[in-house]
Amino acid sequence: MIQTNYLIIGSGVAGLTFAIKIADQFPDKKVTIITKSNADESNTKYAQGGIAIVTDESDDTYQKHIEDTLICGDGLCDPEVVKMVVTEGPKRLKELVEWGAKFDKNAKGNFDLGKEGGHSENRVVHHKDQTGSEIERAILDQVHQKENILVLDHYFALDLITKNNHCYGAYALNEETNEILTFQSNFTLLATGGIGHIYGHTTNPIIATGDGIAMAFRAHATIKDMEFIQFHPTALYENTSGSSSFLISEAVRGFGAYLRTKNGNRFMLDYDSRGDLASRDIVSQSIDLELKKSGDECVYLDCTHLDLIPFKKHFPMIYERCKSIGIDIAKDWIPVVPAQHYLCGGIKVDGNGKTSVENLFACGECSQTGLHGANRLASNSLLEALVYSHEIYIYLASNPNASKNSIPVSEWQVADKPTFEPKIVLNLKSKLQLLMRQNAGIVRHDEDLLEAKEQLIIWEKETENFCENYQITKDLYELKNMITVGQLIVQQSIDRKDNRGGFVKLN
Repeated sequence: MIQTNYLIIGSGVAGLTFAIKIADQFPDKKVTIITKSNADESNTKYAQGGIAIVTDESDDTYQKHIEDTLICGDGLCDPEVVKMVVTEGPKRLKELVEWGAKFDKNAKGNFDLGKEGGHSENRVVHHKDQTGSEIERAILDQVHQKENILVLDHYFALDLITKNNHCYGAYALNEETNEILTFQSNFTLLATGGIGHIYGHTTNPIIATGDGIAMAFRAHATIKDMEFIQFHPTALYENTSGSSSFLISEAVRGFGAYLRTKNGNRFMLDYDSRGDLASRDIVSQSIDLELKKSGDECVYLDCTHLDLIPFKKHFPMIYERCKSIGIDIAKDWIPVVPAQHYLCGGIKVDGNGKTSVENLFACGECSQTGLHGANRLASNSLLEALVYSHEIYIYLASNPNASKNSIPVSEWQVADKPTFEPKIVLNLKSKLQLLMRQNAGIVRHDEDLLEAKEQLIIWEKETENFCENYQITKDLYELKNMITVGQLIVQQSIDRKDNRGGFVKLN
């Protein structure tokens, strides 16, 4: 039994920034972070574009950013949440800078603001094409300086400990020893990121299997808007599936690149007056339609007309990755295809980040705040994580005694069981990923969704049987979580009757 005051599950920007603040506020209290990979491995790390922030260094205004977000969310955003997140953004950016995060500046010494799809102004603060990695570096450095923060790598959270709609911590598997430990906590924060590997073809890291959402669902927390899956229009096409796809940032189109079909047609102008800088849902759906019409496997991003020197300065990682596979962006078009990128729904939280389960909070991509509505505006995700982790901190700093661990918490009962054949899990994961891509992808149909629902029920029963009769492993529990999240996506897609934002269902 490990006792802690604050248990944080996940080590992206959401969990880490909360940890820093609460540890500073209460130096005599214990903050424990558990993460199923290394502490620096998270969706945050792979965020290329940046943070959408209104600064006083441009003609931008809060109202413009609010309107862009509302338009992108297609009528389903919570206007009060949008206003709060947008107006709080500059303060949170200031904190990151104070913690040592470095962002690109122009010749005048001001932020070099980028522009992405759906934005009416240049407002994306970035660090080349590696913004998430730079933020992760800076905040991890702060975390390691706090004596009352314990970071445990390679601990996989299995389930939340709940009774009478109160959360008292979580059970977690030490991946190196296979020991299941009990973490008893006054407050638990789920900051577990996204769900990308449920689709296989995704820009997310391999750890993004929806664990926090599945755990919260089993704890009877409210889960909302799971049908709104954002597909990034421009993942590098490399004719592989089941592994993470390299993202060609939307900022490349903001920099002036054109989308073209194989025969050179700039097709986006046929679908939206904003052309290549339409919002992600429209660009992804347009590419999907073009590929279905042509039978081609990908479309192309044309950067050949751009000035190579500033391109390499802005996008060094993208330039080098393309070069490594034989693509010279000065002469060659970059093959791209949409890939699962972001979940707009998740664990429903209020303005303080509280879930419907007492003492359980959620933040970042695993949460549903009302900011994104039916489709997330580019670079609003890091912004949301920063703002909501602060709101959770403010709430708990003001209510430090809101929770008392007065009930006894039992240990996980471990029985001597045979080990499970890993190949069976890998085979089922591959089948699940294919089913989700084909039946719950960019454009969906009720017939396909109902077929997926039936198949997922079968796999759910099989996996429950595996969990009962074999030793618990990370891979087995990830599969269990992925099936649960797949069911949530499919059922909420069936339930939605109108097309909004990133959700398209044709009958």
